[in-house]
Amino acid sequence: MNDQVQQQTVGRGAATQITVAVLLVLAGVAGYYVLGDQPLWLRWLSVVAGCAVGGLVFMMSPAGAAFWQFALAARNELRKVVWPTRQRTWQVTAVVFVFAAVSGVFFWLLDMFLAWATRYLTGQGG
Repeated sequence: MNDQVQQQTVGRGAATQITVAVLLVLAGVAGYYVLGDQPLWLRWLSVVAGCAVGGLVFMMSPAGAAFWQFALAARNELRKVVWPTRQRTWQVTAVVFVFAAVSGVFFWLLDMFLAWATRYLTGQGG
Protein backbone atom coordinates (compact mmCIF):
# COMPACT_ATOMS: atom_id res chain seq x y z
CA MET A 1 0.00 0.00 0.00
CA ASN A 2 2.83 2.38 0.83
CA ASP A 3 4.40 1.75 -2.59
CA GLN A 4 1.15 2.70 -4.32
CA VAL A 5 0.92 5.97 -2.41
CA GLN A 6 4.57 6.72 -3.16
CA GLN A 7 4.08 6.01 -6.88
CA GLN A 8 1.05 8.30 -7.01
CA THR A 9 3.05 11.08 -5.33
CA VAL A 10 5.86 10.67 -7.84
CA GLY A 11 3.32 10.70 -10.66
CA ARG A 12 1.79 13.92 -9.38
CA GLY A 13 5.23 15.51 -9.08
CA ALA A 14 6.07 14.57 -12.65
CA ALA A 15 2.75 15.93 -13.87
CA THR A 16 3.43 19.15 -11.98
CA GLN A 17 6.85 19.49 -13.59
CA ILE A 18 5.42 18.94 -17.04
CA THR A 19 2.65 21.44 -16.35
CA VAL A 20 5.21 24.02 -15.21
CA ALA A 21 7.27 23.36 -18.34
CA VAL A 22 4.27 23.90 -20.59
CA LEU A 23 3.31 27.07 -18.71
CA LEU A 24 6.84 28.42 -19.12
CA VAL A 25 6.73 27.85 -22.87
CA LEU A 26 3.31 29.50 -23.04
CA ALA A 27 4.63 32.41 -20.96
CA GLY A 28 7.45 32.87 -23.47
CA VAL A 29 4.98 32.94 -26.34
CA ALA A 30 2.70 35.30 -24.42
CA GLY A 31 5.72 37.52 -23.78
CA TYR A 32 6.08 37.91 -27.54
CA TYR A 33 2.66 39.54 -27.69
CA VAL A 34 2.90 41.44 -24.41
CA LEU A 35 6.14 43.06 -25.58
CA GLY A 36 4.48 44.33 -28.75
CA ASP A 37 6.06 47.79 -28.42
CA GLN A 38 9.59 46.43 -27.90
CA PRO A 39 12.14 45.59 -30.60
CA LEU A 40 11.57 42.35 -32.47
CA TRP A 41 14.75 40.71 -31.14
CA LEU A 42 13.58 41.22 -27.57
CA ARG A 43 10.19 39.72 -28.35
CA TRP A 44 11.82 36.64 -29.89
CA LEU A 45 14.23 36.44 -26.97
CA SER A 46 11.24 35.98 -24.67
CA VAL A 47 10.01 33.08 -26.82
CA VAL A 48 13.44 31.44 -26.93
CA ALA A 49 13.94 31.94 -23.18
CA GLY A 50 10.51 30.48 -22.39
CA CYS A 51 11.18 27.45 -24.58
CA ALA A 52 14.67 26.96 -23.13
CA VAL A 53 13.58 27.19 -19.50
CA GLY A 54 10.51 25.06 -20.18
CA GLY A 55 12.71 22.50 -21.90
CA LEU A 56 15.10 22.42 -18.94
CA VAL A 57 12.24 21.90 -16.50
CA PHE A 58 10.84 19.12 -18.71
CA MET A 59 14.24 17.41 -18.96
CA MET A 60 14.48 17.38 -15.15
CA SER A 61 11.17 15.51 -14.90
CA PRO A 62 10.94 11.70 -15.03
CA ALA A 63 9.23 11.99 -18.42
CA GLY A 64 12.12 14.12 -19.68
CA ALA A 65 14.65 11.58 -18.41
CA ALA A 66 12.71 8.80 -20.13
CA PHE A 67 12.63 10.85 -23.34
CA TRP A 68 16.40 11.36 -23.14
CA GLN A 69 16.93 7.62 -22.69
CA PHE A 70 14.69 6.99 -25.70
CA ALA A 71 16.68 9.48 -27.79
CA LEU A 72 19.96 7.79 -26.83
CA ALA A 73 18.56 4.34 -27.66
CA ALA A 74 17.25 5.64 -31.00
CA ARG A 75 20.68 7.04 -31.82
CA ASN A 76 22.28 3.68 -31.04
CA GLU A 77 19.75 1.89 -33.26
CA LEU A 78 20.40 4.40 -36.05
CA ARG A 79 24.07 3.45 -35.98
CA LYS A 80 23.08 -0.17 -36.69
CA VAL A 81 21.25 0.70 -39.92
CA VAL A 82 22.92 -0.47 -43.12
CA TRP A 83 22.44 2.37 -45.59
CA PRO A 84 22.20 1.61 -49.32
CA THR A 85 24.96 2.58 -51.70
CA ARG A 86 24.58 5.49 -54.08
CA GLN A 87 24.13 3.13 -57.04
CA ARG A 88 21.39 1.15 -55.26
CA THR A 89 19.61 4.38 -54.30
CA TRP A 90 19.56 5.56 -57.94
CA GLN A 91 18.33 2.16 -59.10
CA VAL A 92 15.44 2.11 -56.66
CA THR A 93 14.58 5.72 -57.50
CA ALA A 94 14.50 4.87 -61.22
CA VAL A 95 12.23 1.89 -60.56
CA VAL A 96 9.84 4.08 -58.57
CA PHE A 97 9.68 6.70 -61.34
CA VAL A 98 9.13 4.08 -64.03
CA PHE A 99 6.41 2.41 -61.99
CA ALA A 100 4.73 5.78 -61.39
CA ALA A 101 4.85 6.58 -65.12
CA VAL A 102 3.46 3.18 -66.12
CA SER A 103 0.72 3.46 -63.50
CA GLY A 104 -0.13 6.96 -64.72
CA VAL A 105 -0.44 5.81 -68.32
CA PHE A 106 -2.50 2.79 -67.27
CA PHE A 107 -4.98 4.86 -65.26
CA TRP A 108 -5.15 7.49 -68.02
CA LEU A 109 -6.04 4.79 -70.55
CA LEU A 110 -8.55 3.25 -68.14
CA ASP A 111 -10.15 6.67 -67.63
CA MET A 112 -10.33 7.24 -71.38
CA PHE A 113 -11.95 3.81 -71.90
CA LEU A 114 -14.49 4.35 -69.12
CA ALA A 115 -15.34 7.81 -70.47
CA TRP A 116 -15.84 6.32 -73.96
CA ALA A 117 -17.96 3.48 -72.54
CA THR A 118 -20.10 5.92 -70.58
CA ARG A 119 -20.66 8.10 -73.66
CA TYR A 120 -21.46 5.02 -75.75
CA LEU A 121 -23.90 3.54 -73.24
CA THR A 122 -25.70 6.80 -72.50
CA GLY A 123 -25.75 7.98 -76.11
CA GLN A 124 -24.25 11.35 -75.22
CA GLY A 125 -21.25 12.98 -76.79
CA GLY A 126 -19.83 12.80 -80.31
